[in-house]
Amino acid sequence: MITHIRVQNFKSWKDSKKVELAPLTGFFGTNSSGKSSLLQMLLLLKQTAERKDAEEVIFFGDEMSYVNLGNFYEVIHEHNDDELFELELGYIFTEPITIRIPQYRSDTNEETFDSINFETAIKKHGSSQDINRICYDIGSNENKKIEYQKNQIYYRDRLIYNGTYKNCYSIEDTTRAFPGSNEFLNLLTSKFEDIFSHIYYLGPVRSHPRRFYHWEGDHPEDIGQLGDKTIDALLSARIDRKTIQHDEEEVLIEEKISDWLREMNLAHTFILDRLVQQDGKDYDVRIQLKEDGPKIAFADMGYGLSQFLPVLVLCYYTPEGSTLILEQPGIHLHPKVQSQLADLMIEVVNERNLQILVESHSEHFLTRLQLRIAEEKITADQTALYFCENENGTSKIKPLELDEFGNITNWPKDFFGNMRGDLTKLARKQIERQKEAEG
Repeated sequence: MITHIRVQNFKSWKDSKKVELAPLTGFFGTNSSGKSSLLQMLLLLKQTAERKDAEEVIFFGDEMSYVNLGNFYEVIHEHNDDELFELELGYIFTEPITIRIPQYRSDTNEETFDSINFETAIKKHGSSQDINRICYDIGSNENKKIEYQKNQIYYRDRLIYNGTYKNCYSIEDTTRAFPGSNEFLNLLTSKFEDIFSHIYYLGPVRSHPRRFYHWEGDHPEDIGQLGDKTIDALLSARIDRKTIQHDEEEVLIEEKISDWLREMNLAHTFILDRLVQQDGKDYDVRIQLKEDGPKIAFADMGYGLSQFLPVLVLCYYTPEGSTLILEQPGIHLHPKVQSQLADLMIEVVNERNLQILVESHSEHFLTRLQLRIAEEKITADQTALYFCENENGTSKIKPLELDEFGNITNWPKDFFGNMRGDLTKLARKQIERQKEAEG
């Protein structure tokens, strides 16, 4: 699980400071307040980790990547490319990791750890980028830093040999003084890349529903950042008879999704039928709104269902223990369903050990989450809520203080606009006009 993130000199953020993350973390705030940028930090590292043969220190993206941020000048805060662009994250592993670190004039030192604190600092170098510093801190209570800076590698603040970097997170020994001296560095790199192989992203706008779907029989790792592989994932889960654990029972993913559609009153069920008159690889997707109702083509349904189904599938298709990044998961949904979205997330956090990082504008989602905390369906410690705002071009973040009864004790002014103020003014105006009518 990711325990915290921090960005410095990244887009509208001068310094976010350490942002503590929980199993269910929500980012709220006004438009252009920096919410998405905090999550983009993780996507930048993910697309860099997945582009292993690239020459870039950090991959700012292209039209096919998770984010496309242009170049260093576009990314650096206030376009001041003399500044360092710095990223930090903490992570807890499910199992301890042991590394053996060779050192000058001493025996190999063995370290076992179950968490890391990673930092990287990137600077402009001509038309490209250079690394100022990479650091893996594998100690919780004492200095156990493995650090690269100025072409040298340090361990516990002691120089162990000369080095270089491959990109913003991987370090390499260049001294070649010890056989196998790169082994622990390669292991760190591998474990870092593994973190991002368990992070899944769904963007704020999903693919439009199609009249029919073509499936080659592949088994996608996820549903795609636009949700365009949602039906592929459902068919894959059907063929493999993939199940999830719910209420101490094994339930097919397809059945679980139908259960939620009924619970949310979005549909009674969905049907995936092969079109035999074609090549056998085309499928028709239809929705039944009620048990004895007609089967309606997915493409003819309301836009909200097509935008929400990928969210629902992602929550059950991804492996247990994964981290999901969801931008505006409740977009185009009725307020009642926006509320139930909180119930869905609480269930998969508790039952599937997922970590969910969600950006939202939904007051209904937040209110339901507060209610469930009061009802002890999820604890305040399992949640972290933040309000972001932009002051004169620089983003600020404020942790929302949530007590065990679900109360937000430091509610920001005009958090969701001024609905309560508008309702008060409406009531007053109605009274005034009623008095005028009565003469």
